[in-house]
Amino acid sequence: MSQVLHSIGRTPPPTFEQAKNRRQKVRAAGLDPNYWYAVEHSDALRRGEVKETTFWRRSVALYRGEDGVVRAVENRCAHRQLKLSGGQVHGCNVVCPYHGWEYNAEGKLSSVPHELFGKPLPNIKLRHYPVRERYGLVWVFFGDPARADAVPMPEIPELEGPRPWAKLLVDFTWKAHHSMIIDNVSDFTHAYLHRKFRPFTDSTLTDLRVEGDNVFVSYDTKVADGPLMKIFVDRARTNVNAMTLCYQYPYQWSDTDGKIKDWCFCLPIDEQTTRAFFLFYFDSFKIPFVPLRMPRQVMEPVLKIAKQVVFKPLLEEDGVAVEAEQLGYNEHWTAPIAELNPAVHEFQAVTIRKWEAYLAQASPAELRGLGYTGDEAAEPKP
Repeated sequence: MSQVLHSIGRTPPPTFEQAKNRRQKVRAAGLDPNYWYAVEHSDALRRGEVKETTFWRRSVALYRGEDGVVRAVENRCAHRQLKLSGGQVHGCNVVCPYHGWEYNAEGKLSSVPHELFGKPLPNIKLRHYPVRERYGLVWVFFGDPARADAVPMPEIPELEGPRPWAKLLVDFTWKAHHSMIIDNVSDFTHAYLHRKFRPFTDSTLTDLRVEGDNVFVSYDTKVADGPLMKIFVDRARTNVNAMTLCYQYPYQWSDTDGKIKDWCFCLPIDEQTTRAFFLFYFDSFKIPFVPLRMPRQVMEPVLKIAKQVVFKPLLEEDGVAVEAEQLGYNEHWTAPIAELNPAVHEFQAVTIRKWEAYLAQASPAELRGLGYTGDEAAEPKP
């Protein structure tokens, strides 16, 4: 992106090290890799399939072995540097498409199908990453693997046990920085954007608290006030006049009266690209036009329809907005800051503080893996 801006005679936005104010810093900040990040839908990765996933310019080969277990290794063959995601899966190993070099789950070269010219099998080990599956998503820990077991994942008890709530999962890859997405999903001043679907209206900020790495926000607002949403929400059992949200770094969640909940999980691909996973889940619906609750087994088919009719087009409006915001920032990053919502200031402050803390303790090798040269005046590597 920086090269494109240079080519048209425009000065690109500053790197994190070059930034002069809060907005410039937050729009260049990464996310601490020492957390669990959603990277793919579980059902999108079949047995024997390999895909690429990217965390802050770091490419990873994600594959499901023939045993059904998902694994993740550095996405390159050490021989000629081809991406392993272009290859195939053999048993529980991933195979390079060029010469057939085969790597196991720990990233160790385990087999070479051609002659070795009298040499022993090279002692090669690529980086590998801890992987888990939960809530219909594949999660990868991109940071220090020794810390993975001690770092908690998002806990959603409503989706566990013998009677889990009905859920809906949708994702988008947007050409926008992850902080723009967090600002968007937590700031209800943009109700005008959604005047067709009316997921929230008439919002008033009633509480703002910062507790460690969490920013709690409460709004008095009319929730699910759109023409389709309102006929399914059980308003007799659910207070739809208020909502609580939290930026639980690096995740975001919201809660309407303990009955309607959702999470947003951002996967930062680079400074201007983010894959966002949205997970909605519901205690119950009512049968339209009658005061009866919808059976749980009926809710999932209803949500499949609602996903296409309401949730995807609603969130696509957010995608258009944040991508336009990114383009605007690229051109006007020197403009004065004109943000009114104090909650947005707090979201951004946490993101900046966490990124500064990560950069301060990361090793030179780790920073190189993220594309940093160590020169504060230099731009990150492409």
